[in-house]
Amino acid sequence: MKMKCLIVDDEPMARKGLEEYVQEVDFLQLAGSCENAVKAAGWLKENDIDLILLDIQMPKITGIEFLKTLKNPPMIIFTTAYSEYALEGYALDIIDYLVKPIPLERFLKAVQKARDYFLLKQKADASAVSGTGYFFIKCENKFEKVNYTDVLYVEAMQNYCMIHTINGRMITYITFSGLESQLPPDLFLKVHKSFLVSIDKVKSLDGNEIHIGNTQVPISRSLKDEVMSRIMRNNLLKR
Repeated sequence: MKMKCLIVDDEPMARKGLEEYVQEVDFLQLAGSCENAVKAAGWLKENDIDLILLDIQMPKITGIEFLKTLKNPPMIIFTTAYSEYALEGYALDIIDYLVKPIPLERFLKAVQKARDYFLLKQKADASAVSGTGYFFIKCENKFEKVNYTDVLYVEAMQNYCMIHTINGRMITYITFSGLESQLPPDLFLKVHKSFLVSIDKVKSLDGNEIHIGNTQVPISRSLKDEVMSRIMRNNLLKR
């Protein structure tokens, strides 16, 4: 299945170059091209998209401002002439950050990351629909099967995630929010901006920490009430 791609850039030559790159990749389909974020916002109301190649410095609304307005953004690859926004971009869970002029090989590496994420999401969605108790992640150039019941907790590592299981640790290229959105919410709970835990694996709660396996995972103050409620589930015995 091809990934539908939208290009958003105010420079005609940049749009043309990206269009040519997209046409070189057999798993990409050019669905549209917009000269600014305002037009892209209107376009997205009428169309579904898998990936946006998004410029940052554009008139009226920057690419970063535009991304922040999207409630359920598709995969994003920033394509920009400015390198100084990379840290802010990755904080928004983008797939990659490309600095113009963009070599074809660098473009191919970025969209391959997007494709890996796309395939993983499809597998996770299929598992959720079928009721299977596992998912697949790409780890060291191969797809690894992970049983939900084996997961202890997930730790964010910039645009990677480390999945801690009863059998060891696995590192996969996927954003923390992306992984969170694909795991069953009745089994997994976000307890901190960088940690997601398996509810059934929690041993105890102590102040602002959760004991899980042989590890202590922090609890965010802003999430503590929700975490306590979800984990206790009204099962606390009272005097």
